[in-house]
Amino acid sequence: MTDPTDTRLRAAAPLANLPRAVQDRIIAGAHRRHVAAGETVFLQGEAARALFIVVEGCVKLYRISPAGAEAVVAILKPGRSFGEAVALKGLPYPVSAEAITECDLVTIDGSRLRQQMIDDPELAVALLAGAYLHLQGLVAQVEQLKARTGVQRVADFLLGLAPQTEGACAVTLPYNKALIAGALGMKPESLSRAFARLRDHGVTIEASTARIDDLAALRDLTVEDPGKAWMKG
Repeated sequence: MTDPTDTRLRAAAPLANLPRAVQDRIIAGAHRRHVAAGETVFLQGEAARALFIVVEGCVKLYRISPAGAEAVVAILKPGRSFGEAVALKGLPYPVSAEAITECDLVTIDGSRLRQQMIDDPELAVALLAGAYLHLQGLVAQVEQLKARTGVQRVADFLLGLAPQTEGACAVTLPYNKALIAGALGMKPESLSRAFARLRDHGVTIEASTARIDDLAALRDLTVEDPGKAWMKG
């Protein structure tokens, strides 16, 4: 692996807090995999034999309902891992994984890692930390869906793309609007309405670029009580 890739891999959630010697043992048995945009990493229901770390690109985790509808579970960026729990238990993958962009992934064999955990309990603690990150993400998704309006969810998403915390900026939408809608638990038409309403808060969408007049004002919108407008009525 190249030095930049090695550095990013060691900083990823499952490995970041491990001694370098332990990292070396895990990386020694890892394999690098390049995945094209739109390519499937694995499908829901397949036997889980490996866990994955995203080194470059973005990966979508999703489920297909019995009715055939797609539900986006998570969008994973570099430094995130997935598949740990089921790979270690040898269970089927509960979701499907697909590369949104070109991706560089590192795959680690589940059975080999399980033996390493038996030999080194510190590794087990580190993997629990990675699982905790996934849980935090799911809790945040539930909070977004339950406690925030669609406009607030979109505003928070745009803030997460901003390279700064104050002033004006322009950000590039990292993937298509249908996928953004799915990741935020919205229908595409609801996302379009939310973008339109954000014009009143200084946000203009031009193709794949969002121009934000005032990041602080947009942040205030995300923490505003959703019931405020109703109480004024």
